[in-house]
Order: sequence, then C-alpha cells, then structure tokens
Amino acid sequence: MLTLAVLLLCAASSVSASGGAAGPRLNNNQLYKFSYTTEVLVDRAKGSKEGSAGYRISSDVNVNLVWRDPSSKDNQLIQLAISNVRIDHATHRSEKKNVLHGSTAESVLGKTKLAALTKPFLLHLKNGKAKAFYSYWAEPATIKNLKRGLASLLQVQLNTGKVIENDVSGRCTVEYKAVKGQVTRTKILETCKTAETGFTTHSQVLGVSRKSSSVTTFTLEDGFIHSAVAEETHSLAVNARRSAAATVVSRQTFTFVGTEAGPLEAAGKDVAGVVKSIDAKLAAVGIVAEKVKSQCKGCPSLFEHWQTQQKQLEPASLSKATAPRSFLALLQSIRKASKGEILTVLKSASKTSLPQVVDAVTSSQTDASLDAMLEFLNFTDAKGLVLQERFLYACGFASHPNERMLQVLLDISKGKIGSTDIKESVVIIMGALVHKLCQKGGCNLPTVVQVKKLILDGPGSTQVESEVQMYLLALKNSLLPEAIPIFTKYAESEVGAYSTIALTALQRYNVNLMTDAVKQTVNRVYHQNRRVYEKNVRAAAADVILSSNPSYMEVKNLLLSIGHLPHEMNKYMLSKIQDILHFQMPASKVLRQAMKDMVSCNYDRFAKVGSSSAFSGFMAQSADVTSTYSLDILYSGSGIMRRSNMNIYGASKGAMLHGLQVAIEAQGLESLIAATPDEGEGDLESFAGMSALLFDVQLRPVTFFKGYSDLMSKMFSMTGDPINVVKGLILLTDHSEVIQLQSGLKASAEFQAGLAIDISGGMEISLWYRESKTSVNNRGALVLTGNVTVDMDFMRAGVEVSFEMEASLDFITTVQFSNYPFLVCMQMDKTTFPFSEYLTKYESVPSGKSAVSHKSRKQLVPGSEFPLHQENSNMCKKVFDSSW
Repeated sequence: MLTLAVLLLCAASSVSASGGAAGPRLNNNQLYKFSYTTEVLVDRAKGSKEGSAGYRISSDVNVNLVWRDPSSKDNQLIQLAISNVRIDHATHRSEKKNVLHGSTAESVLGKTKLAALTKPFLLHLKNGKAKAFYSYWAEPATIKNLKRGLASLLQVQLNTGKVIENDVSGRCTVEYKAVKGQVTRTKILETCKTAETGFTTHSQVLGVSRKSSSVTTFTLEDGFIHSAVAEETHSLAVNARRSAAATVVSRQTFTFVGTEAGPLEAAGKDVAGVVKSIDAKLAAVGIVAEKVKSQCKGCPSLFEHWQTQQKQLEPASLSKATAPRSFLALLQSIRKASKGEILTVLKSASKTSLPQVVDAVTSSQTDASLDAMLEFLNFTDAKGLVLQERFLYACGFASHPNERMLQVLLDISKGKIGSTDIKESVVIIMGALVHKLCQKGGCNLPTVVQVKKLILDGPGSTQVESEVQMYLLALKNSLLPEAIPIFTKYAESEVGAYSTIALTALQRYNVNLMTDAVKQTVNRVYHQNRRVYEKNVRAAAADVILSSNPSYMEVKNLLLSIGHLPHEMNKYMLSKIQDILHFQMPASKVLRQAMKDMVSCNYDRFAKVGSSSAFSGFMAQSADVTSTYSLDILYSGSGIMRRSNMNIYGASKGAMLHGLQVAIEAQGLESLIAATPDEGEGDLESFAGMSALLFDVQLRPVTFFKGYSDLMSKMFSMTGDPINVVKGLILLTDHSEVIQLQSGLKASAEFQAGLAIDISGGMEISLWYRESKTSVNNRGALVLTGNVTVDMDFMRAGVEVSFEMEASLDFITTVQFSNYPFLVCMQMDKTTFPFSEYLTKYESVPSGKSAVSHKSRKQLVPGSEFPLHQENSNMCKKVFDSSW
C-alpha cells in the first residue's frame, strides 16, 4: 500500500512538472551555472552597412535554490549572482571608432556600480511566476533594472495559454505556447501598463506609429531551463514619411553551462523570514522597472543654449531650415528648464527674435514655461498684441495640451484685455483646445465643461456682431456635436458673415452627424426658400450639400437650379460639379445618376459662361501620404472677386488633416466701377478680408478694409505689400516616450517636427488699369528629427533620423475688367526647393570618449505650376498678352 502511494505521488509530481501550470524547478544542494548576454542595438528602420549603434553586456550567472515551501514544490525562493561582467560593442568596430577599446567593466561601470551588479539577489517564484524580487534599496536604479531584466527571464509556465504577468516591462498580457521540450512566450506589448507614460501629437497624419514585438523561446531539460533566447523590437516611424524611422532591438541569451555542488536549502516557514535571515537589508523592491533620471553632465544651461541659437531665430532666417532646427533644439532645452531660466531668456531676447522665443516657450507645454509666459505677458497692454497673439496661436497648435492650459486662457478671457483682437483670439483658440482635449477623452474635465458652456451660450448672449462671430468661430474650432443646432440656426441668419461661418463649420463635421433637419436647412439656404442670400453664402451651402452624402433629389435640385442663378454663380456651380466628377469625390456617383436625366443635364445648363471656377488636384502622392489642393473662386456679376478659397489637405491611412485654408472675401465694391450689385447684395458695406485655417485650427480673420472711407484711404496708401496673416514657428509633430525593454535597459524616443511659416495675402485694385489682383503667399521651412537613445549612465548609444525642406507656394488671381467679359487668370506656383535627409549614430562612455557617424542625402525637388482647368490656361494667355 505504501509503495502504491509513493508511485502515485511520483506520477502526480511528473504530470505537474510537465503538463500543469507549474514552472521550472531547482534541486536542493545544487548550483546551476549559466552564461548570460544582453545587448541593445539602435539604427534606422532598414539598418545600415556600417552596423548599428549599441552595446553588449556579458556575464556568468550562478543560480541556486534557497528555500522551498514544504507543501508546494513550485513555490521556490532562488538566488542569482552575476559575475565576470564584460561590456563591449554589439557590432564590430574599428579601433578608431571603438569607444570601449582598452576599457574594463569596472572602468565603464565604476567600482560602486560593478559591486552592486555582482551582489547576489533573490527571486520568489511560484508556479513559474515572479511573486517578489529582492534586492537593495541603496543600489542605483540602472543596476536594479538590469537585475530585474535577468530575473524576468526566469519567469515561464509549462502549459499553453494567456496570462497577465508582472515583469520588468510592467503588467502585461503574455501568451504561452508549449511544445515538447520548448515553450514560446509572446508578450503583447501594447497591453503593458507602466508608470512612465509619454505623449504624442493628436493628429494621426502628423503623428508617429510604433510597431513592437517581444518573443522569448525556452528550451527545457529535466524540468528546468536549458536556454532562453529573447528578442524584442520596437520600430517608430513618422506617418507622413515612413522612411523617417528608427528601430531599437534588445536581445537576451541565457544558456545553461553545467552544475556543481551548491549550498543547502535554508530552513524557514515563509519567504519573508528566510530573506531576513539571509540579509536584513534585502527588500522586496518590485520587479517592475524603476524610473531612471538621466543627468546631462556638461550640458549648457538654457541661457547658454539660447545664445548659440538666437541668430537662427531672427525674422530673416524664418524661411530657412535653420530656423525650425534651432526652434526644436531650443524647445528641448526649455522642457528641462525652470521658470526663472525661461524668464531670463525671454527678457534678454531682441525685439525681433522675441516672437520666435514666445513660440518655442509656449510650444514646450511644461508648467514652468506656461508660468513664465503668464508672468512675461501683460494682456492689459494693447501694444503687446503681436506677442500675445503668438502665445495664443502656439496654444492653439499645442501638440498635447492639458486642462491647465485651457484654464489659463479662460482666466485671461475673464480678465481685462487691452485689445479686442486679442479678446477674440483667446475665445477662438479656447475652442481649438476644447476639441483637442475632447479627442483625448477629456470632454468631461471641469474646465472643458465650463468653456463648452461659455462658447455654446456665447452667440445668444450678445448682439454685438464681432462677438457673435467670435463665439461662432470658437464653436467651429471645437467641433462639438452640441454646436450643430446652433450652426443650423445661424446658417439662415440675415447677417451674411454668420451664415458663412455656420455653413463652413457644418462642412467640417463627420457626415454621420448631418441629420435630415440640418440638410433641410442647408437646402433652404441654397434654394432661397425663405429669403434672398448673398452668393458666397449660397456657394457655401452648396459645398455642404455636396460633401454630406447628398441624396438623388438633392443633387437633381442643384442641377435644376443652374440657369436660374446669378450669372457667375451658374458658372461656379458648373465648375463645382465638373470638379467632383473628375476628382472622383464621394458625391460623384449620385451626380452621374442625376445627370442621366436630360431635364437636369442638358446643353442649356452646361454651356453657361463666366469667370468663376472650382478645381481640385494632387500636390503629392506617395505610399505614406496623399496631399491634395483645391481652388475655388466666385465673382460678382460685375467681375470683382467675391470669394476666393484655397485649401490643402493631407491624408494618411484613412486620417485627414486640413493643412491650410486661406479664404479671401470682398463685397460692396461695385461702386468703384459704377456696376450694378447682384441680387441681395445692394446694401452690403464695402469690405475685404482674409480668413485662415491652419492645421485644423481656425485663426482670427484679418480685415483689409471695412467701409467706403477706409477703402478709399487704403487704396491711395496701398503699397502692394501683402498683409501678414500668420507668421511664426509651429510644433507639428511631438512624440515622446520611454520604451522599457525586457532586458532592464530603457530606450527614450523623441520625434519632433518644426515648421517656420509665413502666410500673407493682399488685394490690389487699380482703377487706372481697370485691374485687380489678389495674392496668397505661403513660405515655409520644415525640419523633422527623430531620436532613439539608450542611456544607462555608464554608456550611451543612439540614432537620429531627420529631414528638412524649404518651400514656397504662391496663389495669384489677376482680373482685368476693362472689357466684358472680364479676363481672369489664376496661378498656383511651387518653387524648386531643396530636400535633405540625415542619419547620425553615436556612442559614448563617461570617460568622454565618443564616436559619431553621419550620412546624408540631398536633392532638389523641381518647381511647378499646379494645373487648373483648361479655360483658366486660355484666359491667362489673354491676360498676359494684353498686359504685355
């Protein structure tokens, strides 16, 4: 009977070891000897001929059983001891580029850290899972993390299944697949929860994507690990240009060498008691990696850094790539600086460079930078308008705004503001921040709720026209679904400006939110069912209808209206329909169906003449991003431009970014040429202005002139110089994260793109030559840098990928109204511009030895004039022939 019981227990033990949930077991009085290497490599995504930057740590590891729970053989306390540490490069290096040549582990690590690394530590394993990790609180965090990386490698289960585990990477979902003698552990890295979180740009088109994998393969012999090989890869790429990418690879190899006689198992009832009896200073410090604060030795202070960069931030340099590159470098320094250091730079900057410093300080988005800006700016002073507006626009373009930034703007709006323009900008930009915070799931934050109420109630709380427009523009930026009924109401307003803002705002919403009630309202505006509207309002209503999945009847009614519209609007609607058809827009299918009906589609309708037009085309097409442009221009019957609208969009993997919109509007100018105004526009005040939308953020509109007397004074003082709409430095891409590697090492990834931009526009009218000219000039320089660095105090390795470009885009419309029909020529020109890509790899050790390698590729992208419709080309020939 006793023999049978023993046989049954042995059989149960065998099943538990091989097919149950239990993990590997150690034998008492035995020392297991292993060789261990961990290496990390950083490089561009495709790799490079000269090899990756990185290093390898090799050592011997002794493992022995310290204690086992008498009631459970799978509940074990084991000791690990690292010895014979070597550090070298992960890939072959020539002696000249070998920063470790002639060094030892002690010279690289330092005596204290090497001693800490070789000091034994304990791991409590229960059923193959790490229950506790014991080391010393006083040890450097980098050393404890390396030990945690080794300890995590011993965590394995012997049966197939998914579990949640704690290891050096955090709390992660892990999938095991067990085959005879082998176990594969796949860590689902996107599920890992760690204390260190980064941030990224809210826009997917401008953002950074990361692909990660972590696989460990175990081979087992006699119920214990014979080898463990882990490989973890993280690739980061800029969505808009995936060749701007970097990869970090981490490998661990743990190989069984042999056994020899080892220490006896310690006596004790529980793990805590046994640990205390071994060394009272040992503590359960947790197996999840600690934060490591990297200290920059010998780095310049913010002020010293500013002194080296300030020349590149003068206005004359803003069209060059040196400006955004210096902007990004300065921004990184500001993020590490205190409020006092930032104020010193603000106060020392020249008058001409100060606006660019304000851009950099605000874009850094730290508490210290925000506090410094609030102390530096005086919003009660109307003379500080330029700096105040640069601060507000930088807030609007913020890559990852928080609730505090919104609260600051709310407090400013409640206080005394010296300039009405700034008051308007504060409220308009608050709408943009509400949208970004809601995108991140912060729509119910107290400040967001407060601002939402302010801007939703705003249009109905005042009778002042400029204030109503201010609130409508804020709501246009917010894209709140609750604002749709407000826009629907104001779409039918008697004030043309309200209607235009409301309709252009509705066009920005997801098509699914365009209810039947909204569509009915927009159709009423276009067809003038209740009152007569201005042409540009009706044109905006047509844009909403055609971009909101129109029904067959909606499209048919639009077609039937052609021929009954004002002269130039007939031509505009024809161009719009032809543009939708040739560019294969969503409405093209239903348009083709409706055009099969000869009543709605015939020569009488489709032979209307005029100067107005609408055209869309491709600026650039690649596997990563598609960039499109559109130019719409609507004239009055007298031949004077009524509305000009230029748009640039970027699309990447289903996401859309409205990169730029510049709309110029003019009205009430018929008296200049003794012409008759169109229907519904006889009482309009003379006005011309420009509105810009940049990277999905609507900016405060700019007025060229308002009123006849203002028009006359400006016509006689007109220099032909364009009026600035927006100028400055914008942080487009902003991605920062710490990647905790399973080896215990950490990689930090920083991707930033800076844009120096100068958008200006103007309108000239010459009564002498009977000619008008509107121009929109866009100048820009873009720099993107991506940096992936592994910095472990004792050695640093990293890679930087970057590209830069300088470009300009001009849109000019010339109208000659000396004869009828008027001659209209539109031009959209892109100049030849340089494009450069760079790759830098670097390695360094505390002694000061460093190795850096550079590679670059430069090319010239040829300029071009973007094609428009053939009629425009024919008209331009006549314009230039007559002017010549």
